[in-house]
Formats: sequence, structure tokens, C-alpha cells
Amino acid sequence: MTRKSLPTRLAATTALLLAAGALSAPAASADPSPGDAYVLKVTTDPAATTSADRRVDVIGTVTKADGTPAPNIPVTVQEVVKFTTWNPWGDPIDPTYYEPRDLGTPVTDANGRFTIPDVTIDHTTGSSLLNVQQGVDITALYDVDGNLNTPQDGYYADTTVNANALPSSVSYRVSKKKVKSGDILTVSGRVTVPKGVQPAGTEVFLQTYWEQEYDAKTIATYNGTFVLSVRVTGYDDTFTLRTAPRDMYVAGATQQLPITNTSLPRG
Repeated sequence: MTRKSLPTRLAATTALLLAAGALSAPAASADPSPGDAYVLKVTTDPAATTSADRRVDVIGTVTKADGTPAPNIPVTVQEVVKFTTWNPWGDPIDPTYYEPRDLGTPVTDANGRFTIPDVTIDHTTGSSLLNVQQGVDITALYDVDGNLNTPQDGYYADTTVNANALPSSVSYRVSKKKVKSGDILTVSGRVTVPKGVQPAGTEVFLQTYWEQEYDAKTIATYNGTFVLSVRVTGYDDTFTLRTAPRDMYVAGATQQLPITNTSLPRG
């Protein structure tokens, strides 16, 4: 997955700058940090969503250092769907991929408040939902001079909306339980999703080697069935099925396969 493209610049930049201390994060108290000119806060109502109710109101405030409202302040707001980075090596890389969506740039009113009503918390692009996280971030950024290259005058806040996902499952049948290098392994099965959800389009991934996120993938049919085939290598040691439904509010399923590769070194 390659999600760190140009549209991610705001989420990625603000996250990095926040970690480096260049942006002003929302403090636990109402008091700003020394030297801060503004305090930016953002929240949502409700704080969590479900498959049946995916909308929230985004609400925020900007106040001056003395606590008085800051009117006429433009705040850039995004929804950021997050994905867990597949990383079997344990290298010190960003454990999260970000897929942001612009929600607009509301301007604070006379009371320093801004609101974006009826925001749909959902996945809106065609990218894979493999490894998607249930927590979706709402981020808010006010950059005084409008230049992200001068982050010392930027103010950042975020809140997480929990997108409660329904469970799914995957059943399977394997062509053989003992394989060797050169064999063709076929895995067939069915994806089961909650009532009212279409299984068609669910991605199914087969992993055979621990260094690969997956070695074969396919798409489930209208009734949830699928077939995957892969040629076994002499080092394949991990046989796992994973699914990624097209709906973010349906959790993927994982199933370890009872397959032994007899070509692996013994001992």
C-alpha cells in the first residue's frame, strides 16, 4: 500500500511537527503553553459511530492566550482514516499509514467556535481496507501565516472517533495439508459478513511467507465464495488467510491454515 502521497502532506506534516514540538498540541488544561498566542481544540458529537449511524458534528474552538475567544480564524479540518503498517522486521518506521480527506476550512464566529455538521465518518476512496484501524482522526490546524514551512506559528489539535465495526468470518478448504516446493496449493472458501452487508468485493489475501504481507489475493464473489492458488516455495513457512471487506464498518477476519511445508529444513 502506498498512501503517503501528496494529499497526506497535512496529516503527515502536522504529525511529524507535533512529535518534534514545532506545533502547539492541545493541552490537558485550558491554559496555553508559554509563548502560545492561541489554544485550538476540536471534538465531535457523538464521539463514536456505528454502521447504522456514521455521522458526527465536528465542533471546535480557538481562544487567545488570555482565554478570550478568537473570531475570524480559518481552521483547516480533515478526516484521517488510519492503517497499520505491515512491518515484520521491527524497523523504526512509521507504524501508521494515513489517508486524509478535507472537510473544509470553517472560520470561527464571534465566540471563537467553528462547526462542521453531519460529517460522515467513513472510507471514501477505492483503496484497500486491509489493516484499517477502527479509530478515525479528526484533525484541525490553524497556521497563522498560512505557510506550513514555518511551523512555529502553527496550532494543531485532533480527536479520535471510534468507528465500531461488525464482525465477519472466513471459512476455507485446502487442497492439501502437506506441501513441498513446486506444489500448487489451492485454497477455497467463503466470506461471511453481517446481515444486510454484501460480501461481493471483499478482498481475500493468502500469505505463505512471513516476510510478505501476502503472496496471492482475490475478490469474493456475490455470495462470498473465493478461490486462491499459489505455487509453494522451499521457504514458505506461514500460511494465513486475511480478508478486507469493502465496508469500513465490517471488520476483516484472519485464519491460520493447518499446512506443513515438508521442504523446510528440519531441526
